[in-house]
Amino acid sequence: MIEVFRKSVLDEGAEGIGEEGQPCFDSLQEALDYLEINPEEERYIRVHPGYYKEQVTVRVPGVVIEGADPEAVKETVITFGLGAREILSDGMKRGTFRTYTFFVDANDVTLRGLTIENSAGPGNEVGQALALYADGDRMIVDSCRLLGWQDTLFTAPLPEAEVESRGFIGPKEYAPREKRRQYYKNCYIEGEVDFIFGGATAYFSHCVIFSKNVDKEIKGYVTAPSTPKDVKYGYVMEDCRFCSNCPDQSVFLGRPWREYGKTVLISCQIGPHIKAEGWNDWGKEKAHETSFFAEYGCKGPGARREGRVDWSHELTEEDLKDYTREAVLAGGDGWDPEA
Repeated sequence: MIEVFRKSVLDEGAEGIGEEGQPCFDSLQEALDYLEINPEEERYIRVHPGYYKEQVTVRVPGVVIEGADPEAVKETVITFGLGAREILSDGMKRGTFRTYTFFVDANDVTLRGLTIENSAGPGNEVGQALALYADGDRMIVDSCRLLGWQDTLFTAPLPEAEVESRGFIGPKEYAPREKRRQYYKNCYIEGEVDFIFGGATAYFSHCVIFSKNVDKEIKGYVTAPSTPKDVKYGYVMEDCRFCSNCPDQSVFLGRPWREYGKTVLISCQIGPHIKAEGWNDWGKEKAHETSFFAEYGCKGPGARREGRVDWSHELTEEDLKDYTREAVLAGGDGWDPEA
């Protein structure tokens, strides 16, 4: 069951389904469609525990979508199962960017206490399969579980140019490449190859990042940033835990999807599945000079500096002032998701 609340009703402590005449729906998309044609200044959607098999698109700016029971995030599941290799009726492959389970195409959206899953399967069987396609500025994802295999979380924008013809086919193929800031807090994110990727400036705080075992020599890559050339920050991960069921020394922390990709890890716990080299250049030698992959104060068997590629960086304590949440996400409007 899905409930839609006016902000004033929520502030008064509404708890029961149907209280104060708020509308109820059987699917999340129905609730969002209702808000699109019945706009109000502030709206909240409350998702009760259940298994919602649907492909969802969010185009309502400022909407908050949250699980009704904070203790039941594992039972509050939005799931779908599309893979990039599927051949459609026009003879074309579906492609990465039409596989999403949950597509956010609006600013100031908050997701809280939800599980978002792409159930298509491993990448070597179905190809890329997005759980969350996050294309919104000032977006907050709090205490959510993002489940998938290859390309679980895409943080827009897309790169300026595609490498393969129609490689970006999907809802934002021809859209302007607008800068995005996103905040992921207390989330669980799992996948295998490039399962956190894209061009957004994204700050991850106290997240669990789980690399899934696959039948490959190199089991995976956690991040694949495509940070635009003129953007200072890509991914910053603070106090996150990198864990896995993969063998030791079989996963890279990241690689540059585009040559200016950036990932910084601060005070993270890194498991033994991470390779000593830490980072991979994806065959892009120019990225040794243009990308920025760095660590500071990380601990655990996968955090040793010995063996790291010589084009990665170790931050100093003085550098940390530039990597606070406030510094990374402020942009031109001073946005702070914790303010």
